[in-house]
Amino acid sequence: MAVNAARTITINFTGGVIGDKIFAAAENALSPGAITIHDLAIGANTIVVPLSVGITVKGMTIIPPAGNAQSIILKGVTGDTGVTLSKTDPTSIAFEAAPVNFVLTAGGVISGLRIVWT
Repeated sequence: MAVNAARTITINFTGGVIGDKIFAAAENALSPGAITIHDLAIGANTIVVPLSVGITVKGMTIIPPAGNAQSIILKGVTGDTGVTLSKTDPTSIAFEAAPVNFVLTAGGVISGLRIVWT
C-alpha cells in the first residue's frame, strides 16, 4: 500500500555562520513508506529496492547503526569504485528513477543498518 512521504534535509549553522537551511524534496504520494534492516557481511552486499505495482521509490536514507566502525561504500554494481559513505551519519539520496538494486560494500560485519524508503 502506498503512503505519502515528505522528505527534507535540514542544516543548522552555529558559530561563525548562523542560520538554518531546509531543503524539501517533492512529496511522493506513491511511497512504499518502508524501513528495512540489513545485516551486512564483509564485502559486497546487494540491496534490493522495494519495487512493486502501485508504489514509486523516489528516495532512500541509509542509517548506519550507532557506533559503527566499519567502512560502507555505495556502488551501482560490485565492480564500481563507489562512494565511501559516513560510518555513522545518515545519507539521503533522491532517485530520478529507482534502481532495481545497488551494492553496499562493508569493510567488516555491520548489524542493524537501516534504510528508509520514501
